[in-house]
Amino acid sequence: MPIPSAARKTAFALTALTSSLALLTACTGQSSSGASDDASADTTINFWHAWSAPSEVKAVNALIAGFEKAHPNIHVNVVGNMTDDKMNQALRTGGDKAPDVISSFTTNSVGKFCDSGALVDLNPFFKKSGVDPQTTFPKAMNEYTQFDGNRCSVPLLGDAYGLYYNKTAFKKAGITSPPKTWSEFKADAKKLTITQGDGYQQLGFMPDYHGWETTTEHYLGQFSPTYFDSKGKSNVAKDPAFEKSFTLQKHLVDTLGGYKKLETFRATLGDEWGPKHPFQTGQVAMQLDGEWRLGMALDAKPKFDIGVAPMPVPDDQAAQYGKGYITGTIAGIAATSKKQNAAWEFVKYISTDTDAVVDFSNAIHNVPSTLAALKSPKLKYDPRFKTFLDIAANPDSTTAPASVNGGVYLTTIQQLGYDYESGKVTDLKAGLKQAAAQIDTDIAQAK
Repeated sequence: MPIPSAARKTAFALTALTSSLALLTACTGQSSSGASDDASADTTINFWHAWSAPSEVKAVNALIAGFEKAHPNIHVNVVGNMTDDKMNQALRTGGDKAPDVISSFTTNSVGKFCDSGALVDLNPFFKKSGVDPQTTFPKAMNEYTQFDGNRCSVPLLGDAYGLYYNKTAFKKAGITSPPKTWSEFKADAKKLTITQGDGYQQLGFMPDYHGWETTTEHYLGQFSPTYFDSKGKSNVAKDPAFEKSFTLQKHLVDTLGGYKKLETFRATLGDEWGPKHPFQTGQVAMQLDGEWRLGMALDAKPKFDIGVAPMPVPDDQAAQYGKGYITGTIAGIAATSKKQNAAWEFVKYISTDTDAVVDFSNAIHNVPSTLAALKSPKLKYDPRFKTFLDIAANPDSTTAPASVNGGVYLTTIQQLGYDYESGKVTDLKAGLKQAAAQIDTDIAQAK
């Protein structure tokens, strides 16, 4: 299975992304004549995307072929393997060779795309087409494709995060089912941990924020935080969800041996995208990860049975078990495009046509991005994959909201996580207040 889109959406890329998005300025704003083209006339639009693996490129080409069959007058000139930097520069400068439609792997870019006017507001297009985004897309996906009332993008497949667990190790430890609450999770992680000398023969769960997909925002997805208040100010120091998430994670770190011991062990383990991923080798018994991990784990031919379930939730949110963190790929129309009506026909097709979304999902192995596609009988998947379909459709599932400066606020929160789990920060409340102040300052400077 090819490395999925989420592989390119790590916390390590947030700073670089924000830097590249700085190229987008308000001068790229939508002109009133941009959507005056005749979508029924013979025309060619440019579509830039970032997929590069052969199987992914094949799937994208099949998606385009389906659109051109349904719209024989609109031809799509496709440019693949494009970085966000290159797309941002092209969106800024425009021209005949610039993209009319772009697709980005990074939802953190939505706020800047919308605020700068680099991508047009699609609300008028949806209204004119009689398509209601609220009833078309899952709640979290509907949220991360807009900013401050501007819907400048659409979801194009998604990623849902859940819990992978070693069923064989569970049986040996006498655990009969995956944990549903955080207290059950902590107890299971401890029971599954087998020490060996100064290290571990088997670790129940790697909780460190430097681990594989165990970022602060992925943890926080289970706590349903409100990142910003109604005035756009950081809520990190006010919403109890943040303090609770940091506290429970730190307690898990301490319970499983402490930060230093865990980090020493982590340094000996395989990387996230190779066959020696510690969950796949059996060195770690539980793993927070996205839907793509199932295929990669099965390809590694592990010596144990793999189980999949939603991540556990805080004990006081037990009724919401089944939710998870959601992110994904987005697509939008360039404000500099002079073929916006034709571009919309393409965007509408790839993001709302049920069969097109289902076929693309089957080929890419990411989660479908419409409610109808999530329920389609044409979906082909391992029975365990349904867990991620259910998480995506769950109205309690969450995402990280768009911000005017991209993912800078997430980087600030993540840094606090590093400092708190390592003991560099000991006063969490003070750390949260400092993080909130930094987030507000960064946003103010970006406007």
